[in-house]
Amino acid sequence: MRKKVTIVGSGNVGATAAHWIASKELADVVLIDIIEGVPQGKGLDLLEAMPIEKRDSYVIGTQNYSDTANSDLVVITAGIPRKPGMSRDDLLNTNHKIMKDVVSKVVEHSPNCILIIVSNPLDAMAQAAYKMSGFARQRVIGMAGILDSARFRAFIAEELKVSVENVTAFVLGGHGDTMVPLPRYSTVAGIPITELMDAATVERLVQRTRDGGAEIVKYLKTGSAYYAPSAAVAEMVESILKDKKKILPCAAYLQGEYGIHGLFVGVPVKLGWAGIEQIIEIKLTPEEKAALDKSAAAVKELVEVIGV
Repeated sequence: MRKKVTIVGSGNVGATAAHWIASKELADVVLIDIIEGVPQGKGLDLLEAMPIEKRDSYVIGTQNYSDTANSDLVVITAGIPRKPGMSRDDLLNTNHKIMKDVVSKVVEHSPNCILIIVSNPLDAMAQAAYKMSGFARQRVIGMAGILDSARFRAFIAEELKVSVENVTAFVLGGHGDTMVPLPRYSTVAGIPITELMDAATVERLVQRTRDGGAEIVKYLKTGSAYYAPSAAVAEMVESILKDKKKILPCAAYLQGEYGIHGLFVGVPVKLGWAGIEQIIEIKLTPEEKAALDKSAAAVKELVEVIGV
């Protein structure tokens, strides 16, 4: 029997994630949204693309959570973007209410699923979903580090004019201005980038990585990134459903790892059929540890606003 993935939210990120997952034939996909007709239309369009792609993935769109029953994985992209004049706390509280509604329905129909959280502010929304679901921490994962690392990898490959396949990069911490790209652990064919570029170039690429989302928003003006975020979701889905046990940077609930307690923070994890199968602890310099602690403190501020 084919695996089943539900994607909550049929906007750009959700619909494009459905596209990647279906076109890779990873699972059958249910696209669900409160907006009448949009998930149905996008789902049908994707279903009609499958004969061309020679893929047997089945895709449907719906407003009804009973169609999502017994999903193996549920990806939550639902939420509103921050609008002009809206405070950070307004955004937090609105998306927290949406998350509460979505998680309760997901848990009712798919009590054994794994949750992948994409809604922003990501680390706080992952924490909210974890507390609301009652799931073990292995089964609630935030998508952030893969996207941030992919941006870093793209910039490194472009700078050095090498294949992206040769480039590995690690970004830890919260998803936002306080993320912690780690040049020491970022390599080209196993060679640390600090051996291949001067410090000023490395710092320029680190800063561009931090600003990666904002750079795209500046160009689009009325929207934000969705190709790379949804591709990051698909990589997580693939590693879990195929039990690949890839080590990927994801937001995980820490219980003492890296000296952080009771918060979702981006760290390297092993993703397999059980979800997060291991949290990998790497040695950090005092400066890197201080940057990670600062990132965790920023997440703590957000979760205190919504009381999770």
